[in-house]
Amino acid sequence: MSLSIQNRLNNSAQKIRALAKERILLLDGATGTMIQSHKLKEADYRGSQFADWTRDLKGDNDLLCLTRPALMQSIHEDFLAAGSDIITTNSFNGTSISQSDYGMEAQVEAINLAAARIARKAADEWTAKTPDKPRFVAGSIGPTNKTLSVSPRVNEPGYRDVTFDQMKDVYKQQASALLEGGVDLLLIETIFDTLNAKAALVAVDELSQSHDVHIPIILAVTITDLSGRNLSGQTVEAFWYSVRHARPLAAGMNCSFGADQLRPHVLALSKIVETLICVYPNAGLPNDMGDYDESPAHTAGSLEGFARDGLVNIVGGCCGTTPDHIRAIAKAIADQKPRIPPSPAPKLRLAGLEPMVA
Repeated sequence: MSLSIQNRLNNSAQKIRALAKERILLLDGATGTMIQSHKLKEADYRGSQFADWTRDLKGDNDLLCLTRPALMQSIHEDFLAAGSDIITTNSFNGTSISQSDYGMEAQVEAINLAAARIARKAADEWTAKTPDKPRFVAGSIGPTNKTLSVSPRVNEPGYRDVTFDQMKDVYKQQASALLEGGVDLLLIETIFDTLNAKAALVAVDELSQSHDVHIPIILAVTITDLSGRNLSGQTVEAFWYSVRHARPLAAGMNCSFGADQLRPHVLALSKIVETLICVYPNAGLPNDMGDYDESPAHTAGSLEGFARDGLVNIVGGCCGTTPDHIRAIAKAIADQKPRIPPSPAPKLRLAGLEPMVA
């Protein structure tokens, strides 16, 4: 990792923290939703580079960073024009585990480098247009399609498709390429399995130690039922106590059931998380056709309530959210004050599925 990368990471973290004291920052919306709106065909995913690939590639959105870079840049630009301070790379499934579905494991480094460089170019161009509103790039790291906490075989509870070290290594490969490509921070998102997230955190920590730099990260957990637990069974409070040692730039929630259903869980996190809170929910739940019907006004109104009550520092949108949603959110939070992180009293804080504070 070069000195220029180290300087960029340190400077970006300082700038984001400073800006977050002044106002609520805005993430982008759903890259996948925007890609789907273009109704791409198999040939669009293949491009000229993979015209003779022996497996279907339609649906491999990350591959579009190589085959349709202009499209990806235009999506980033649409979100930046809507007011996003931070845009996320199109690399949610950019690990060798996820890319194995398409036989694209060998393209992982190229995909992540391209994803970061495309987003970097768009962000830098908008920073030049609006120097009073600098733009940042978060390298998106998704959960993969494997889980370390739960066996995929009903009759073999101890079986796992992948080991912790294997998971850590694929995250390390992805994170290294994203950092080389120019991101300002890493976004470990849609955390349905805390153990998967811990593998990502170990990967980032190894990179940090080997290059003597603290890599800024945002952690976003997703809940899978209305009781407020992720797939590995943890409550959001227990999740925080499991990962707070990583000293993230921000932590919070994404995806899930939409902002309305997330409110009690965001409130719980807001009381205990001593860093920035980041929330970017789905546009409600999908309908029978898999589309999201929640309007920009509704999503913005819900997040305005979060902001008005001092619960958040960074907001945005996940599945189903478009530039129109982000534009409406930007307007709704414009005059709201950012949350002030608490200073919890020193206590023993442990976590299994439930938290224990003594």
